[in-house]
Amino acid sequence: MAPRFRHTNRPGFWIGFIDFFTAGIFLLLYMPLSGLQDELDEVLGRRTQRYWVAYLLGIPTLFLYTLVWMARIAEELKEKAIELGIDGPYTSWWHMFGWNVFGLLLFGPAVATYRFFGTLNRIEIALNRQDEAAS
Repeated sequence: MAPRFRHTNRPGFWIGFIDFFTAGIFLLLYMPLSGLQDELDEVLGRRTQRYWVAYLLGIPTLFLYTLVWMARIAEELKEKAIELGIDGPYTSWWHMFGWNVFGLLLFGPAVATYRFFGTLNRIEIALNRQDEAAS
C-alpha cells in the first residue's frame, strides 16, 4: 500500500526563505500546487481556510492576518504532534509568530517555517506508520 502522505521531507527553511523574499507569493502558489493545503486539511481533520484567502485578507493588515492564520495552524500541528506522541521540538503559535515578528531581521521567517515543516513532516510520517500498522 502506498503511503497516504508522500511529502514527508519538505525543505522548510528554504520554503520560508523563498517565501519571505517573495512577500508570500511563493506560498500562494506552493500551497495549492503542491497539495500542501489538502494535506493540512487531512492532518488536522477539518477544512482549513484557504491560504489565498488569508493572504488577501493580510494585504490591508500588512500581513498580520496571514501571520496569525499561519500561527494558528502551527498551534494545531503542535497539538496533533503531542496527541500522536511525537517528541518535540514542535512548531507553535508563539514560535511562528515570534520568529516572524521579532526575528524578522535574523532569518526568522525561515526558522519558523523550518520548524513548522519539521513538525508537519513528523506528523505525516507517524500517520503513514499508523496506516501501515492498520493494514
